[in-house]
Amino acid sequence: MLHDFATGLLRRMDPERAHRLGMTGLKLGFGPRDDAADPPVLATRLAGIGLPNPVGLAAGFDKNAEAPDALLAMGFGFVECGAVTPRAQAGKPRPRIFRLEEDEAVINRMGFPNQGLPRFRSRLAARRDRPGVVGVNLGANLDSEDRVADYVTCLEALQGLAGFFTVNVSSPNTPGLRTLQASGALDDLLEAVARVGSSVPVFLKVAPDILDEDAVVMVEAVRRHGLHGVIVSNTTITRPASLKSAYMGEGGGLSGPPVFERSTELVRVFRATAGPEMAIIGVGGVDSADTAYAKIRAGADAVQLYTGLVYHGPGLIGRIKAGLVERLQADGFASVSEAVGADLRRDSSAG
Repeated sequence: MLHDFATGLLRRMDPERAHRLGMTGLKLGFGPRDDAADPPVLATRLAGIGLPNPVGLAAGFDKNAEAPDALLAMGFGFVECGAVTPRAQAGKPRPRIFRLEEDEAVINRMGFPNQGLPRFRSRLAARRDRPGVVGVNLGANLDSEDRVADYVTCLEALQGLAGFFTVNVSSPNTPGLRTLQASGALDDLLEAVARVGSSVPVFLKVAPDILDEDAVVMVEAVRRHGLHGVIVSNTTITRPASLKSAYMGEGGGLSGPPVFERSTELVRVFRATAGPEMAIIGVGGVDSADTAYAKIRAGADAVQLYTGLVYHGPGLIGRIKAGLVERLQADGFASVSEAVGADLRRDSSAG
């Protein structure tokens, strides 16, 4: 596929320059298109949102909501833009993205670089009546004195312009941000978010580095404050012994295959804790139909990817969807929703 070949060429460049060129191409209309209707077996619902397929683009790719429609046209079932912060910020000093080629992984310490809320909002307002589910990842400025207020400011300003919102308290690249995952701080944040209210679902994005027992606290907080689900998970600050790249010691969040096992196990933990009703999006190491299906069977209603695109190109989206159809049919499932949490049900019946 031509666009997959182009992805290989871009990977020879500095990561940020390559990404900027890719985004420019998307904005100019040079991105790939998948105009074929998705097979009905892939249609599903996520916290009441109808999706043509369960394969989404994770936040971080389109930080400024510059090309959500071009990304949807590539075949994604939904796209998450951001993270957006109230004020524009440059993020952390470069270099801040490192490709771990031998591991097909990435380490980033971006620090939420973005053009700020006003420009982000104007772009979403310009596409208000267009089809497709576009969510927004909410963040806080690096130098913010009141991070809870940052989330509230963004949520208030973007009402009516997004298909869903994500409260991102799990990035390792904003110092102190992950402390908002602690029970007291999390309650304060989610209470403030709940006061704003939202006509669309709101998710909490968690880190893969939490303990299993932390899932209980988080699920209770999500329910207590009326959120709709969780996104499991963000990048990890751990460095598995399996890493081979010389960049393994760089600071920042690790994404890609090395985080797959832990993030998938955490999906299973959250599903077992929350039961069947809470919406869960599985993220981390999705780079094939097998890894996407594993997250669904572990309890994810939908999945997201980003690093997989870096190494496999946009053709990956169609390959995942085709592989999911094959696996769902082979296992006798008439829909994605029937497969959600199948491994938990199997283990329960075996026990």
